[in-house]
Amino acid sequence: MYKLVIRPFLFLFDPEKVHHFSFLFIAFLHKIPFIPALIKSLYRTNNKELETEVFGIKFPNRVGLAAGFDKDAKLFNELSNFGFGFIEIGTLTPIAQDGNPKKRLFRLKEENAIINRMGFNNGGVKAAVERLKKNKKVIIGGNIGKNKMTPNEEAVGDYLICFNELFYFVDYFVVNVSSPNTPNLRALQDKEPLTNLLSTLQNENLKKQTPKPILLKIAPDLTNEQLLDIIDIINVSKIAGVIATNTTISRDGLLSEAKIEIGGLSGKPLKNRSTEVIRFLAEKSNKSFPIIGVGGIHSADDAIEKLNAGASLIQLYTGFIYEGPCLIKKINKAILNK
Repeated sequence: MYKLVIRPFLFLFDPEKVHHFSFLFIAFLHKIPFIPALIKSLYRTNNKELETEVFGIKFPNRVGLAAGFDKDAKLFNELSNFGFGFIEIGTLTPIAQDGNPKKRLFRLKEENAIINRMGFNNGGVKAAVERLKKNKKVIIGGNIGKNKMTPNEEAVGDYLICFNELFYFVDYFVVNVSSPNTPNLRALQDKEPLTNLLSTLQNENLKKQTPKPILLKIAPDLTNEQLLDIIDIINVSKIAGVIATNTTISRDGLLSEAKIEIGGLSGKPLKNRSTEVIRFLAEKSNKSFPIIGVGGIHSADDAIEKLNAGASLIQLYTGFIYEGPCLIKKINKAILNK
């Protein structure tokens, strides 16, 4: 139904407008009596065997929604009804910002991919917190970043603001220094500034009565030497783990005309590189920290491949858009049959 009727119709229109329309439509559906229960019955897989504990959190299943889809924490309760075991919100910044000029979101239909250069468009962390106060027991990850106008030398302050504002309303944190759409942000992945950022956040975290897991989201474009640095940084800073990977700036093998667009590429073309990064980190670190695998998961087999490579959990974004909500149930069933 989704791939035959709904997706072809939605794909006739501008991707960003479709995103906003989809949000409004899902919110509307959930206001109709019995519809939320129907959605749960269609898409959720309730089975104790799917439960897993990672960095001290008990997840109902291993399949999460990646950051960027529900940036402003507007629809996490409703989206969880489609079967996700956890929802990651953000990337949030201290001050609301519009992001980059439109048009900034592009479909590459031939490759089952998307290019975005959104630029951390969000309503600011305080506004998101007000919505998170209405959480109905959904496991939430808080993805945090810096404002575009904040220079890298002052970036730690932005991350600390977001961390402290969100602390009592999320279950884990993700430090995003790997988006290609904020100028110079990826420079924060260099060893010295990244060690400083993560150590500062972890020191702040340890002051809390019950610290929260902090994860680092990394780019797929890092070299093996840089990935070894990431392992060292995690050992030094004592953060909980890694999300591998963010979008890529590579355009290798693409045929779509939209490949010329600047921004981060997600979807099927990212699948193999994301899995390579997961496997490299898992092997070189002797699985000393958990990894959330994301990038190019468009089928149950793709998800199992990520888990076999060393991921403890996985996340969807572009695969959710191209394959629809049935993908979550297919993955959970495959995990049960694994």
